[in-house]
Amino acid sequence: MNKRISLTLPIVTLSSLLFACSPQQPPEAASHQSVSQATATQIATIEIANPSEFVRTQQPLYLSYHDLGLTAEQAKTLVARVNNNLVPSQHIDRSGDGNNDTLFVALDFAAAERIALSIFDDATALTQSNWPLQTQAEISHKIGGEWQNAQYIGGTFQNVQTLTPPAQYTDHSEWIRYEGPGIESDKVGYRFYLDWRNGFDIFGKKISNMVLQQVGLDGYKSYHEMANWGMDILKVGKSLGAGGYGYWDGQQVQLVSKVGQHTATVTNNGPLYSALQINYQDWQIADKTLTLTADLSMTAGSRLVYTRLHISDTLDNIAVGLVKLPDTKVIQGNIEITGHAWTYLATWGNQSLSAPDSKLGMAVLFKRGTLLEQTSDENSHVAVLQPAAKTLEYYFLAAWDGEANGITTEAEFIAYLEQQVEALTLTPRMRYNTAATQAALAQPLTAERALYWGEQLAASEMTRQTPYYAYGGWDFERRRPATFEYTTGLLLQAYDDLLQLKPNPEWQQMISDVVNSFVTEDGNIRTYDINKYNIDSLNTGNMLLRDYLRNPTEKARKALALLRRQVAEHPRTSGGAFWHKKIYPHQLWLDGVYMGMPFYAFYTSEFENGADLAEVVKEFTLTRELLRDPKTGLYFHAWDESKQKGWADKDTGLSPHFWSRGQGWLTMALVDVLDFIPVENTELRAPLLQMISELAETLTHYQHTSGTWYQILDMPKAPGNYLESSGSAMYAYFFAKALNKGYLPANYQDTAIKAFNGLLQEFILVHPDNTISLINTVQVAGLGFGRDGSYQYYMSEPLFRNDAKANGPFIMAATEMAKLLGYQVP
Repeated sequence: MNKRISLTLPIVTLSSLLFACSPQQPPEAASHQSVSQATATQIATIEIANPSEFVRTQQPLYLSYHDLGLTAEQAKTLVARVNNNLVPSQHIDRSGDGNNDTLFVALDFAAAERIALSIFDDATALTQSNWPLQTQAEISHKIGGEWQNAQYIGGTFQNVQTLTPPAQYTDHSEWIRYEGPGIESDKVGYRFYLDWRNGFDIFGKKISNMVLQQVGLDGYKSYHEMANWGMDILKVGKSLGAGGYGYWDGQQVQLVSKVGQHTATVTNNGPLYSALQINYQDWQIADKTLTLTADLSMTAGSRLVYTRLHISDTLDNIAVGLVKLPDTKVIQGNIEITGHAWTYLATWGNQSLSAPDSKLGMAVLFKRGTLLEQTSDENSHVAVLQPAAKTLEYYFLAAWDGEANGITTEAEFIAYLEQQVEALTLTPRMRYNTAATQAALAQPLTAERALYWGEQLAASEMTRQTPYYAYGGWDFERRRPATFEYTTGLLLQAYDDLLQLKPNPEWQQMISDVVNSFVTEDGNIRTYDINKYNIDSLNTGNMLLRDYLRNPTEKARKALALLRRQVAEHPRTSGGAFWHKKIYPHQLWLDGVYMGMPFYAFYTSEFENGADLAEVVKEFTLTRELLRDPKTGLYFHAWDESKQKGWADKDTGLSPHFWSRGQGWLTMALVDVLDFIPVENTELRAPLLQMISELAETLTHYQHTSGTWYQILDMPKAPGNYLESSGSAMYAYFFAKALNKGYLPANYQDTAIKAFNGLLQEFILVHPDNTISLINTVQVAGLGFGRDGSYQYYMSEPLFRNDAKANGPFIMAATEMAKLLGYQVP
């Protein structure tokens, strides 16, 4: 059932791309080089916002050819401009597979600044651009000499792109210049021992020029003494050095030492971005033999080395860390934060070899959610991290007081680290407008065209994710095995809605197979635990019930009864509102209203003659009573009856902000639950219809000119806030369905159409492989551990693409929009 399904889309060629400017594009900012555009073709404009209230210098931006709507061949002569002036850019192989796939751009941003970046196909400008060298990666070994046991005698050094040392090679063999590959920026350089030590060392630089090519030409000793460029400033010994990796065995770090073969490759070597790949074949560790691949890269103007590790087999941890030296202070970054935010383990002190009182700061930066333990052994300070999907990413850095204008105090170093983790956590906000997408959007919005876009996204997800949501499959967004998760049910319901207008037997069978894959023969549900009393778990019951009504089976009936039992036993507040989860006691969240109430209403209507519909409606009236702000008409995200949570106001118990998707869940719940309350039951329907009317008026007031809505609805001008796709898709669905059902008057039709057009213009990207993506979706925004409900918290959660929480509502919105515009089922 995991066969990939594709749907043919029209092919957009480069010659057919006609650029159309977005009406929301801001004035363009100043830039660097001026080159004639006479032969240039505009490919895209991208509005990019600095979400921080501090300057970001040479902010790295990665623009994939795929997102720009181009193949690698079509993209090979792209350049970037601001205000018609060329800005620093470089074509790079970000994946490390040997083929360029991304246009890398480095831009300077003032605090909270927005810049309009234009991408052109311009071979002349690309040829004429000549950016100063600010990064370099290299590896060099001797030729022309001879091996005598483990020592290489004579010869001269030669730079190569790939190097696999022979079996006799070991430390101090005098065959590889400075003992391994090196990488540097204009700030600092690093070297990596390509032997059993696997040490990470630092070249402190006094100058910004590239220096690696001259280091070690006369042997190992010279770079341990101060030169005009700087020197090797770290004593690594048997430690992890300046950010190395290994395995924590419970007592100490096991270095990547027992390796069958090392291979180092320079994958990128350019003025703005350089990268290395080190392959450790047959690493023997934790009673396993596996392959570890490390991709390490640096960007212009930065001290950081991005490190992506991939292992061929599962490991319970990867240890990263720093050498333990005397006269240093260990500094721990904030860990009372969301798991997706970045933090650090750092040291500061007299740990440089350049002078007894020379200051050196080192750090490893990682996502809080990967941290299993912070510890140490005899040689290293260690952060024990948990890989996901056999992959781990982190950064390391070094800051030496000998740099020109370097960091010289502990306070400066900590301030620098705090800015670095904020810059990693709060990524630049990007609004794409590509010629490929505009060409596909050229046709006016009709019923057929609305359905077309829903079908295109559904087809794209059939190749990327949907079949893999089945039990035993993989959730690519969460990077974990698939579970009976609310997102699974949401996306499957979206397909089911679409298929009611555009039948597709193969897709219908697919979604049936996926939802039923979790149901055992005795009626239990795999990966579901009733004792968690997690209201999120109920949502997929909607799809299971839809499928049951078409193909009734006893096992599905029992599984549905199990979910109904959770509803009956689910803990509630003193007033009767459902707790969000057992682990979140006394809390009513907007999310939970959608997760639980449509299933509750559906089940009681089908099997109980609607006996509990009043309880369903009560959840909505309590939500309005407890969460609605009378001043704005908006709903706060959550309420804590105990008033004990860190995010809860001590007087009201309310969280402080109006989160877009939270409100979106509520709007969808309203229009969906009304499907199950008989029209003649006006008393039960009345409060829901009132809420629909109120929310429609309120949401229209907060709708952006693009037709979409901000992540935090009432703070459009706050730094870092952005137009968010999942909440916007939910509102588009809400307006269209409410109009179709007669819950709203016809004068809201323009609002609904504007909302759906906004989704297309703001969030859809058309790719060269005939798939499409929906971008700028906040992955999560819960109020659990490390999530304080502050504005900064909502900004700190990562933006994803093709997330079911946006894709599902988009497909649903497309279906309802098609109905609104008069689609006729064939």
